[in-house]
Amino acid sequence: MFSKEESRLLKQEFWTSFGKSFPRKWILYNTKLKGFNFKFHFDNKTASVILDLEDDLEHRIKYWEKLLALKSILLDEYLPDAIFEEEYILESYKEISRVYVPLEQKVSIHNKATWQDVMVFFNEKMSLFEAFFEEYKDIIEG
Repeated sequence: MFSKEESRLLKQEFWTSFGKSFPRKWILYNTKLKGFNFKFHFDNKTASVILDLEDDLEHRIKYWEKLLALKSILLDEYLPDAIFEEEYILESYKEISRVYVPLEQKVSIHNKATWQDVMVFFNEKMSLFEAFFEEYKDIIEG
């Protein structure tokens, strides 16, 4: 078991190490589309790359419909393991829409032996997610 402080330090060490191992500027929140954000997720059980649609319902529906129209391209050419969830409930009970790719192996941010696998996964999958976004951004925001 880890104390809160030990856990915080491990998380900080992971993200610092990831940034040094794969030094590049990720799009993440800088999509220029309101409520349309990419995220990395890594906790005690799972790792995933995520696209969240968190804006008001009107924008969510607009972006969701565009993503559904592009779903076969995303799955066929970029991320065949992507999962689409139109109604995803956050821990805060806020409803959003989410497209994500989970890492299909047991990992933990508290286990340094799994860090390299997660870093490679993050780099590979988020790069593909971003390539898809850059290629189809005009359609998504249109």
